[in-house]
Amino acid sequence: MFVRLRRWAQLIKRDVLTLWFACRDPRTAWWFRLLAFGLVAYALSPIDLIPDFIPVIGLLDDMIIVPLGVIILLRLLPREVRISSAERADVQRARGVKIVSRAGFCLVLLIWLGVIIWLIQHYTA
Repeated sequence: MFVRLRRWAQLIKRDVLTLWFACRDPRTAWWFRLLAFGLVAYALSPIDLIPDFIPVIGLLDDMIIVPLGVIILLRLLPREVRISSAERADVQRARGVKIVSRAGFCLVLLIWLGVIIWLIQHYTA
């Protein structure tokens, strides 16, 4: 069972890289780039919006939201762009270089900062 889960996680990581390269492809529509960039930035962010140590909910984004978004976006991606982006993703993975999204990190950090500011304003008189 763990072997299947590990393989599934590797496929999702590969598909996230495919979407990352699709965002950079000039043949990709602007609306797709916007959606894919948001998902990829979040998926490659070194921190999560919902920390993993929170039971059940913490793993929800990693196990449901990101894979579901990846599947939907890959189906919307034109075939030629998907194939060329997948090839570029495979080359990148073969190099062994890990891609980390600074934009995703900043986005998650800003969301948490907004929540903290709202909580302080809301609960202090």
